[in-house]
Amino acid sequence: MKKTVNQKAWFLVLPVLLLVGFSAVIPLMTVVNYSVQDTFGNNVFFEVGLEWFEEVLHSDRLHDALGRQLMFTGIIMAIEIPLGIYIALHMPKGGIWSSVCLVLISLPLLIPWNVVGTIWQIFGRTDIGLLGHTLASMGIDYNYTQDTFSAWITLIVMDVWHWTSLVVLLCYAGLQSIPSAYYQAAKIDQASKWNVFRYIQLPKMMGVLLIASLLRFMDSFMIYTEPMVVTGGGPGNATTFLSIDLVKMAIGQFDLGPAAAFSLIYFLVILLMSWAFFTIMTNIDKKEA
Repeated sequence: MKKTVNQKAWFLVLPVLLLVGFSAVIPLMTVVNYSVQDTFGNNVFFEVGLEWFEEVLHSDRLHDALGRQLMFTGIIMAIEIPLGIYIALHMPKGGIWSSVCLVLISLPLLIPWNVVGTIWQIFGRTDIGLLGHTLASMGIDYNYTQDTFSAWITLIVMDVWHWTSLVVLLCYAGLQSIPSAYYQAAKIDQASKWNVFRYIQLPKMMGVLLIASLLRFMDSFMIYTEPMVVTGGGPGNATTFLSIDLVKMAIGQFDLGPAAAFSLIYFLVILLMSWAFFTIMTNIDKKEA
């Protein structure tokens, strides 16, 4: 007897497919179209092949922005991942104080990105900002609009304040999922705190740590609003990351062809790194299974 298959369920998925096509696929195809064309105006385009990709890949502008981006991403991940683990390990495991800590930890995540940038822009000003005025009164030369080191420190501290909470919450969830029998066995064996962390807590948190690393990499590699509000990419080009450089190229200079090629290269780098993280997570899950 032939089994009949009801295909009407596809009609429930159709609105989602149309929404994704309208909001993602169509704009992406438009960018691909611009990346292989050039124009002399009057909306008349002609094919240039991979000329824009070659120009972008060999430009010092891309290399410099990529170097700054990798440095920023590496620094904040090197700070936020260990700091998030440390805070999660020292949070209460239950009771009302656990709820209070979770609420307080989550507060920075509720603030919109542009508001975070505005807060730190005002906070770091030497005339009215609490941080800037305090450092200036202590004789410390701090000016994030003119000094490269101050600008980088401000952006790093701002990102750590904003996003370490995400790592903390994920690590805390991973720690809460560890059965108490593991701790009881470690107590019987008189294992030290370091051994408990190394052989019990860290392996059990590895899955959520990879998720946290993936999310923080993707977000930090695409960061735009906060540094744009605080420093505008300055002083000079000191904090001009890939996203800021791309916007300046596309909107400021209106170089649509190079900007389209730039954005596709940018997209492929993020996609490649996300695929690498996903592959690692899948292999870890297979080993644990």
